[in-house]
Amino acid sequence: MEQIAAVLGDGARWRIVELLAARPRSVGELAELTGLRQPQASKHLQTLAKAGLVTVFPLGQRRVYALEVGPLVAFEGRLRGLVETAEAHAGERDVLARYRDAISSETALAESDHWADGRTFSFERLLPATTEVVWRHWVEPALLASWWVPPSMSVSEALLEPRSGGRAVLEYRSADGRYRSEGTVREATPYGRLVFDLAVVGESFRASYDLTLKAVAEGTQLLLQLRIDDTTVAAAPSIAGIELGWNQVLDNLTHAIDKDSPT
Repeated sequence: MEQIAAVLGDGARWRIVELLAARPRSVGELAELTGLRQPQASKHLQTLAKAGLVTVFPLGQRRVYALEVGPLVAFEGRLRGLVETAEAHAGERDVLARYRDAISSETALAESDHWADGRTFSFERLLPATTEVVWRHWVEPALLASWWVPPSMSVSEALLEPRSGGRAVLEYRSADGRYRSEGTVREATPYGRLVFDLAVVGESFRASYDLTLKAVAEGTQLLLQLRIDDTTVAAAPSIAGIELGWNQVLDNLTHAIDKDSPT
């Protein structure tokens, strides 16, 4: 497939393939129609033949070339697969566009340190599981690491110790670097409430979280309230990503719980 893509990337060869799609043609006819000299046309046809795209028929003194459709059909299938994959993940591109716009907006506001102190965010989810199951996904490290991770990153450490004074740690790794947040659990009421804070190491940016879980007929009503303080100008891109990021990871949580819960 890579060879076919490389061969068709040349404009002259692409024009020859278009002409051969209509009917077989001789080297002289192809040279005349493309404006190439005959040796140039012959060289392009040899390249197409090596890629399996054309077949030559020696007819006395003439050499006539015909297009082979099979490789093009296979190439079309690969291209269609790429298009379908891109269309299926178009939402991720939209998220990047919204994040870019949010960074521009926040950067324009960030004129001095503490510019966003006191800002709050609120997120809700109805989860199809008991409060015990949802609680475990927050306080058991392996379960926490299974969902609290942005795309293209992996969790190297995730910890929310469910007790007052417990450690709160979240560390991501990606091809571009390491991102670590540390803090303290302030309150932990099993299956009901978890209060903790996390500060992004190296950015002087602290977030306070208040998680409440409420049992309802459909499962668990989750409410997460978040407040940011100690904000710096440099923290604008991170603050711009809070809403988008938390919506993504809470979707991850929903999928993780749905997968782990019995039908």
